[in-house]
Amino acid sequence: MSHHSKYMSEDQEKLSRYAKALSHPVRVFVLNYLAEHIDRCCYSGDMAEELPIARSTLSEHLKELKKAGLIQGEIKPPFIKYCINRQNWEEARMMLDDFFTRDKNKDNLNLENNTVLWKSRS
Repeated sequence: MSHHSKYMSEDQEKLSRYAKALSHPVRVFVLNYLAEHIDRCCYSGDMAEELPIARSTLSEHLKELKKAGLIQGEIKPPFIKYCINRQNWEEARMMLDDFFTRDKNKDNLNLENNTVLWKSRS
């Protein structure tokens, strides 16, 4: 097996997972809903009543958010409670902030080592 250089840093891969989790309006709705109820966990059924989608579709979106680490869930059949994973929520906020202000602080995502990924196509 040949050794391949890794082009993306761990932080870039993590940021990509957070961004993917935010890439659908239903997931953004869920995160807003949970953030508005940050003092307590919410049942998936409560969110399902607010959205014009099937519960199975909501469940898939919740699974994506959980996989990204932005929410956490607790299963107590027949109910599933979800809440914001505060540690990862804060990490995602800081990483996105660093990403969008990278011109001011290029070290945040190790962009110097990956300049080929960020060059404009001219």
